[in-house]
Amino acid sequence: GLLLMFTGFMFGWAKPVPVTFQNLRNPKKDMAWVALAGPGANLVMGVLWAMVAKLGLVLAMNDVLISGPMIYMGVAGVLVNGMLMLLNLLPLPPLDGGRVLVSILPPKLAWRVEKVEPYGFFILLALLYFGIVMMILWPLMQAYMGLLAFIFDMPMQVFFIL
Repeated sequence: GLLLMFTGFMFGWAKPVPVTFQNLRNPKKDMAWVALAGPGANLVMGVLWAMVAKLGLVLAMNDVLISGPMIYMGVAGVLVNGMLMLLNLLPLPPLDGGRVLVSILPPKLAWRVEKVEPYGFFILLALLYFGIVMMILWPLMQAYMGLLAFIFDMPMQVFFIL
């Protein structure tokens, strides 16, 4: 509810994946890999949605009825997954980027960063409310879209049709 009130945007509630640390050979290092799995999945899905958008652009020559929805779905998939990937990579506990940061920092600094976790969601809300998150993420998102446009030989403008 707070997210909707402050940003006008509502998204599902994030719940951390339960991890059994005893099953990890090197818990500190391996936790970084576990944390990167979510953003990695968003990256893969973003690439797959870019392929859908490209296919829609190719089909636009022959079948506008099918190509239009494909382009819109592909672009929406790229935007949602790209933004989720980048948002989750912010180095703020409890986000995945915060977990990666904790895993690479020396123990003394990692402990300090971990102490921020109970307040992380409220810090994130404040950063969203004041537009700071978008100031950080938008240039990264433009680079991400530009890279996908280059890889799939699409005009960058296709990502701005929504």
